[in-house]
Amino acid sequence: QVQLVESGGGLVQAGGSLRLSCAASGRTFSTYRMGWFRQAPGKEREFVGLISKSGANTYYADSVKGRFTISRDNAVNTVYLQMNSLKPEDTAVYYCAADTSFWSGRDNPRYWGQGTQVTVSS
Repeated sequence: QVQLVESGGGLVQAGGSLRLSCAASGRTFSTYRMGWFRQAPGKEREFVGLISKSGANTYYADSVKGRFTISRDNAVNTVYLQMNSLKPEDTAVYYCAADTSFWSGRDNPRYWGQGTQVTVSS
């Protein structure tokens, strides 16, 4: 089992940047395929992106492609979401997710963090 704790959310102006972090407990972080989702008020949860266990491969939703970058550091059990050129429509609670099994953006990973709020003002 793994516990996930997100941090780094906040208020930023449109066009700005934020970097979210997700720290994972345990000694088997490198066995988890990690990713990010978000949920805006009144909307369904949306896949943002994911990263393979080694970090060699990343996949993104079209809505964030070219603006967001996911990376991981297996030495410190942390996955990151670098968000650039933020737009008001990026406002949401961002969740870190993990599963040892293969999963894609349409799946429901087994483990979730508590979420961190990102608000982008216009």
